[in-house]
Amino acid sequence: MQSASEQSEAADRPAPPASPEHAYPDHWEADVVLRDGGTARIRPITADDADRLVSFYEQVSDESKYYRFFAPYPRLSAKDVHRFTHHDFVDRVGLAATVGGEFIATVRYDRIDERGMPASGPADEAEVAFLVQDAHQGRGVASALLEHIAAVARERDIRRFAAEVLPANNKMIKVFTDAGYTQKRSFEDGSVRLHLDLEPTDRSLAVQRAREQRAEARSVQRLLTPRSVAVVGAGRAPGGVGRTVLRNLLGAGFTGRVHAVNAALTDGPAELDGIPAHPSVGAIGEPVDLAIVAVPAERVPEVVADCGEHGVRGLVVLSAGYAESGPAGRERQRQLVRQARSYGMRIIGPNAFGIINTSEDVRLNASLAPHMPAAGRIGLFAQSGAIGIALLAGLHRHGVGLSSFISAGNRADVSGNDFLQHWYDDPDTDVVLLYLESIGNPRKFTRLARRTAAVKPVVVVKGARHSGSAPPGHRVPVTRIPHATVSALLRQAGVIRVDTVTELVDAGLLLAAQPLPAGPRVAILGNSESLGLLTYDACLTEGLRPLRPLDLTTAAGPADFRDALAAALADETSDAVVVTAIPWVGENGATESGDGEVLAASLREAVASVPAPAKPVVVVHVEMGGLAEALAVATSTRPVATSTRSAPAGARTASTPARPATDGAAGAGAGAGAGADAGAGADAGTDRGAATPAHPASVLRTADPAVPGTTAPGTTAPEATDPAAVPSPDRQATIPAYPAAERAVRALAEAVRYAQWRRQAAEPGRVPEYEDIDEGGAAALIERVLGAGGDPDARGVTLGTTDVGELLSRYGITVLPTLPAPTPDEAVAAARRLGYPVALKTTAPHLRHRPDLGGVRLDLATEEQLRTAYAEVTEVLGKPEELQPVVQAMVPRGVDTLVRSAIDPAVGAVLSFGLSGAASELLGDTAHRLVPATDRDAAELVRSIRTAPLLFGWRGSAPVDTPALEELLLRVSRLVDDHPEVVAVSLEPVVVAPGGLSVLGATVRLAPPPPRTDLGPRRLPSY
Repeated sequence: MQSASEQSEAADRPAPPASPEHAYPDHWEADVVLRDGGTARIRPITADDADRLVSFYEQVSDESKYYRFFAPYPRLSAKDVHRFTHHDFVDRVGLAATVGGEFIATVRYDRIDERGMPASGPADEAEVAFLVQDAHQGRGVASALLEHIAAVARERDIRRFAAEVLPANNKMIKVFTDAGYTQKRSFEDGSVRLHLDLEPTDRSLAVQRAREQRAEARSVQRLLTPRSVAVVGAGRAPGGVGRTVLRNLLGAGFTGRVHAVNAALTDGPAELDGIPAHPSVGAIGEPVDLAIVAVPAERVPEVVADCGEHGVRGLVVLSAGYAESGPAGRERQRQLVRQARSYGMRIIGPNAFGIINTSEDVRLNASLAPHMPAAGRIGLFAQSGAIGIALLAGLHRHGVGLSSFISAGNRADVSGNDFLQHWYDDPDTDVVLLYLESIGNPRKFTRLARRTAAVKPVVVVKGARHSGSAPPGHRVPVTRIPHATVSALLRQAGVIRVDTVTELVDAGLLLAAQPLPAGPRVAILGNSESLGLLTYDACLTEGLRPLRPLDLTTAAGPADFRDALAAALADETSDAVVVTAIPWVGENGATESGDGEVLAASLREAVASVPAPAKPVVVVHVEMGGLAEALAVATSTRPVATSTRSAPAGARTASTPARPATDGAAGAGAGAGAGADAGAGADAGTDRGAATPAHPASVLRTADPAVPGTTAPGTTAPEATDPAAVPSPDRQATIPAYPAAERAVRALAEAVRYAQWRRQAAEPGRVPEYEDIDEGGAAALIERVLGAGGDPDARGVTLGTTDVGELLSRYGITVLPTLPAPTPDEAVAAARRLGYPVALKTTAPHLRHRPDLGGVRLDLATEEQLRTAYAEVTEVLGKPEELQPVVQAMVPRGVDTLVRSAIDPAVGAVLSFGLSGAASELLGDTAHRLVPATDRDAAELVRSIRTAPLLFGWRGSAPVDTPALEELLLRVSRLVDDHPEVVAVSLEPVVVAPGGLSVLGATVRLAPPPPRTDLGPRRLPSY
């Protein structure tokens, strides 16, 4: 694709103006995930690529060549090759997408003037042309190249692209029209003329992120749904990591082909555990999708090369000895990632525990876990193999199944972000559980978590919170913000943050089995008054609104529990029910056996008796033998609307009969439905034809508008293309049981808070527009300050008082004037200028914002009072030159607050609010939101600190002007968002009175803005 004049480009066009050669721009190199889940490397084309270009062109079809040059063009001349490989990286740029070191696609631009002739700057338009090898068309290569060449062009001050395309070249026309840029199209001389404005738009960013999601989700799906697996490093003797994985793979009943690879098998055909064994992947002689690598680290490179050269799509590297082992290991890990990506492969690991997919159509256990988990609706990601084992055991013990499990080890390539992309619209996953020890790309994680949390719960427990460093082997950006701030930002994104692995399991158990509560009102019933009171207290501690506990007395039997629960479920004054139970005691003082099973049956009967129970039920029990186990296997038989979503390749569809339930060794009670039928947890050898359910069924999942996958009676399910509206297939529905009231209530409280966030997220706030903001004037001031010192210091420039006032005034923020008072006479003169009453303050750094030390004197109404205060302050605290006293006019009394914003390299701009003084500095009572903040964010900031009652009339005081405070927060947010050079703002104190507010102190720091990796073209983390 290019203009017709390029048919004989080198001969017919005048040479472009000479431009100096620039250094090779290695920051343009990037690894990208393509539409089909494979990877490619994008890099600048250099003079050393002549042979690669010729080889690439020879593999392009005549039709594609015709579309490129508008005429038959069977081969490139020497002059063509020279032109297409020699660039100045300013006016002429070429990029290539490579796999295995060979070109699969190219793109180039040439700067042109208004006549379409070669030009140099300041011309800001360029002609662009693509060529994609036929075998790689349809993989999204051209779309990825367009993103990167557009970013390069913007860097070189090119603002528009022009392209000519033959009308029959629909694929290339679609690449341009679907990119989301502002464009114009015309038809001239038999070709389509396109002009693209390269300034990013909301639509182009949305298109880019949608493509990123599809590509990264597909790359994970390829790892989870292989048709064939090779275990490389399977030993001939039983035992060892490779042989263990091979045994687990076979024991799970993997539905595809399995091969063993052992380099020592050089004597011809062999078998291991009854499957073919080969000396190399290449010797297998048939396609392999996934390779499990379990060889010593020094042998991994040859294995990767063997896999890459024979078309393996992905690797799970169990081998240790990488970044977790020190500097040499870190370099080995970098080389591993680079080598795998050069072949278009993605890696889980190294130092990984493995992956599991319980789908009946796959049954993949490519891990060191000895038992295949039951199929269920939870996706589990763990960065630690040991924690992964603990989580698998805990979920299995509670009868909860999984859709997929990943333990990523050092997560050198595939990370939690990739699996969030996959689980976002995975129809087999309803709840996401993550154990993280580091977050490699916090901005992206927050963005993906927010989007996923809008359709299904995301629960996170974070390890290594207080160590101050990432775990060995994990590459993470440096962050200056404390863990508490990171947690607050994650909660803003809808993430359910818990502190322990136990809480992770507790929350997952409830969210996977019960509907979301409609509010915080909790009904409590049970046969122990004391246990009911403990539950009541726990509810108050967690911010819930418990009703008075209903004491059924110790004489209550299962029927009493049934009737009380049925009544509570039907009662509209509660949003959730907690059932508390202690054992029944017989006449001889001994507890009666079988009570747990009987009570479980009664509770299930109560739930089933309610036509549409839309509130969660949890059970708190003390030494109630068999109760938790009996509740854990309760399965639903109520039909639920099935999804109309197209099933992914290999997934069970609604019309496919599910396998009958079996009581498998890995846990019974797996949910039936698409990809998650009841027998998925059975060990190999179990009678798969058994059709008798192990326990009576009950209905625990019913319609709840707040829960994805359910539809209220009398309504129609939304379009299935919206992930939030896709009905979930029928699934395991258990009543979660907890051995302590605190654990049950904490899990319930997390569900309440998450449900509230979901309701609010459905109607997001807005970023207000203020007509009095002078964005251009602020930009000019910033440019003047940063340009005054030549090359600005990366650490930034702190503005003087005059510049601070001018910059903030451009955004409608007025700072109360402050006049220096180095002597008593100058203090009196300043007071006369400002008008009495005034305040006298010390501004020395060690006394700033410390009124408790006596450095602030207020309401000085006369000259005599001012001189007296000046003498007292200097006598007690030090000389005036040390104290740096100032005079400021008095403002109406109110509450002292602080407003801050800072840019962190890891998470971006953060807006913070708290009360000034000890509340924020000593107690850490500060709330945080990401910039840009919406009106809802500002309102939540003001109300979410623990000391917020002081703003709303605590103990009879007058409520302050919170709308004015919220507006100030929004104006600061706009300033930082509009001008990334504003890296820090601090307004303290901000005195908020019943009518209006006053900003008494302000500091602003400017610096060159840090790079925004989240706004550039798609790319994988670099190594």
